Amino acid sequence: MLFRKNIVRTFLIFAAVILCSLTFCPLTASAETSSLYLGGFPAGFTLNTTTVEVIGICDVITKDGMRSPARESGIKTGDIIEKINGTDVNSADDINSILAEKDYKKFNVEVLRGGEIFIVDINPATDLSTGSKRLGVLVKDSLNGVGTVTYIDKANKKFASLGHPVADINNNLIPITGGNVFNCLIYDVKKGVRGTPGELRGAFENGSMIGKATLNCACGIFGDLSDGFDTSKLTRIEKCPIEEVKIGKACIYTTIRGNEPAKYEISIVKTDKHNKDNRNFVIKIDDERLLQKSGGIVQGMSGSPIVQNGKLVGAVTHVFINDPTRGYGIAIDKMLSSY
Repeated sequence: MLFRKNIVRTFLIFAAVILCSLTFCPLTASAETSSLYLGGFPAGFTLNTTTVEVIGICDVITKDGMRSPARESGIKTGDIIEKINGTDVNSADDINSILAEKDYKKFNVEVLRGGEIFIVDINPATDLSTGSKRLGVLVKDSLNGVGTVTYIDKANKKFASLGHPVADINNNLIPITGGNVFNCLIYDVKKGVRGTPGELRGAFENGSMIGKATLNCACGIFGDLSDGFDTSKLTRIEKCPIEEVKIGKACIYTTIRGNEPAKYEISIVKTDKHNKDNRNFVIKIDDERLLQKSGGIVQGMSGSPIVQNGKLVGAVTHVFINDPTRGYGIAIDKMLSSY
């Protein structure tokens, strides 16, 4: 749905997540294509990041009454806590551990706000009930969102999704330290219109995991498939290199209700193998059923597999803001070379 630390507010156009300072997409041997199974089903992502964002300011109950050190020092909602006393802060637990191990009256907190770094001095409050030092902030160190699985690589026990990175508001790829990917039920779709992208709305099935997220790179979110993941209802499919893709009719598989993907007709109107942003296809939605229900491509469809002549050629990645019936796609070989 990102390397400046910031919470994800966009997956470019798609990520509800939803969904790093440097794009990282290591190249290794491609997966054996005989082991590929077609995706198109929705996924709920909970990604652990190195970003700690202030999402609220609160009071601490002390022996002298209520006070909020964060408010007193000028910290605001939306600030990113980078360091405390020179020590990197990469999780909410880091804040507590730094405050606990240092017996200082005041702490220097390095904050990122609006692209600028500044340092504030904070005198923590001692919580009356626990005796622990507190800053009086509520923080978030993970990202949540809905996307689509492109394929399952059973031989290598991997899954691939999104087709584009989870990035911050400045389009910087956000590093992750892991995360869980769950099956998801789509319960509603906000229809896209010119100038305003639509959105899939889904509920995570927390007891039903697809796998563990291990990599956020320019080609999507990849991870290790859960041992108990059932591929018996999925369709095995071969891949097709972009050199063999033809301008003309194709289809996508995506889910706009429940968790079962459906096939929708599209046209591939342009191919660009060497596009540096992995925008290897321009596609147009032709299927009247999808146009009527969603207006075309919406947030949450990123990762929906593109199939031509029965072979997997790529995945949907972006929508044209001024024309939701059109969007971009990434070539499948780009995704296969990412792990």
